[in-house]
Amino acid sequence: MRKTALIWIFSISGILSIQAQSPAGSSDNLSIWITLILIVVALLALLGDAFYRKRSKAPTYASGGHFVGLNKGFDLHLKGGAEDKIIDADHVTRYAVLPPNYRGNNPIPKMEVNEGDEVKAGDVLFHDKSNESIKYVAPVSGEVIAINRGEKRSIVEVVILADKVQKHRELPVLDLTKADRAALVDYLKAAGFWPLINQRPFDIIPDPEVTPKNIFISTFDTAPLAPDLNLIVAGQEAEFQQGLDVLARLTDGQVHLGLSANGTQAPHQAFTQAKNVKKTWFKGLHPAGNVGIQIHHIDPIKNGDVVWTLGVQEVITLGKLILNHHLDLSRIVALTGSELKSPHYVRTSVGANLGELLANEVEGTQVRIISGDVLSGEGKKSDGFLNIHDDQVTVIPEGDYYDLFGWLTPGKAIPSLSHTYLNAWKSNKTYTVDTNTHGEKRAFVVTGQFEKVLPMNIYPQHLMKSILAGDLEKMEGLGILELSEEDIALCEYVCTSKTPLQKILREGLDALHEQG
Repeated sequence: MRKTALIWIFSISGILSIQAQSPAGSSDNLSIWITLILIVVALLALLGDAFYRKRSKAPTYASGGHFVGLNKGFDLHLKGGAEDKIIDADHVTRYAVLPPNYRGNNPIPKMEVNEGDEVKAGDVLFHDKSNESIKYVAPVSGEVIAINRGEKRSIVEVVILADKVQKHRELPVLDLTKADRAALVDYLKAAGFWPLINQRPFDIIPDPEVTPKNIFISTFDTAPLAPDLNLIVAGQEAEFQQGLDVLARLTDGQVHLGLSANGTQAPHQAFTQAKNVKKTWFKGLHPAGNVGIQIHHIDPIKNGDVVWTLGVQEVITLGKLILNHHLDLSRIVALTGSELKSPHYVRTSVGANLGELLANEVEGTQVRIISGDVLSGEGKKSDGFLNIHDDQVTVIPEGDYYDLFGWLTPGKAIPSLSHTYLNAWKSNKTYTVDTNTHGEKRAFVVTGQFEKVLPMNIYPQHLMKSILAGDLEKMEGLGILELSEEDIALCEYVCTSKTPLQKILREGLDALHEQG
């Protein structure tokens, strides 16, 4: 921006000097007007530069760590944010473990229970045939009432009818002063915690035999209507720190904590005063809160690297496991969206039934229920279940209508990156959105839109084309190993061509993973 301003200033100086040397005539007025216009443009460029530097400046509380200011991204301000109150969702009776949530495992796992069996929370339901030491456990105690199968006999749901009074499988006490890394890994596998860890690249369950280069945790979420992790960690500070202490012993590198510098006040002390971690502050629009963006700016993933990522609530779960000697898969979930009567937080467990969770909460009839956020979440039926890593449910209207000549209505109240829509200039305006894409699939043309919203030093459009072409070598060279679906979800939103970028990226990652 500064360079642009200097160019304009030099241009103005040149025009003024030319004008001073030219004879008076009828063209003088035109020269004056051109000069005035250039002066205004130069001033706007300087003001824009000053605004950007102010926006990217670290706040006073962002001390004790490196600061990263991001100038790319886009915030979607939607109606339906959750009120800061947490209600116990005791009315939910059904929970499910969803094998498709766990990438990298066999689609037909080895079942260790049958329909009608009684289980405790933490009891093993099934294990991966390719690695029997990795256990998948029940989130609640109760009766196994259904084992639902999908294509080719794959198991898609193991449904449990929860007991009114919960019972947990107790585990032996782990002496952290004596346990080495191997003992810690065995304990986490036996407890059923291991599948909660995510490995990058590929977003798969990590190989227990591979030590990660680093472990990354983002303490804030910038996705639309995302839950406030400061609210969630409150009252669970000791559990969070205990989880960090354990993670620090599972890597030869660092546990990196991404902190938000977006607010007027500092994040929760559980984050800012965390020990055994390396802190980095991030300030910017969405997707600044994505752990993949943070990894890119801290220590980018190279060929052969393996890193782990966990969410704040997974770290808390790990801390509870060590302190209480049983796996507690309870979770605080934000119920959000414009179609809810009173958006708020609920205390439930992973895999909760969404129909029961949202009972008497939904206003409309034609709605889309999303496990996650509107950009990267998964659409669910009313009888579906919460995905394993999600701490947000979004409910918005269905967009099952035709928008004839929608491009002729530039004042339309929808969030847009394009400033042809007048409301795009209202940065803090909140919107009610639906699922209509306002267009159909078109030719995949180069527009430069993706680079405006992805704060990474890669070329996303070229990467997508290399995936479509099946060029594995070029995919790797263009940075596919650094990406997950959530990182390019915003690119998909702004894409003029309506290209399913997240689906394409997953196909590329899977193809590369299969090649080893």
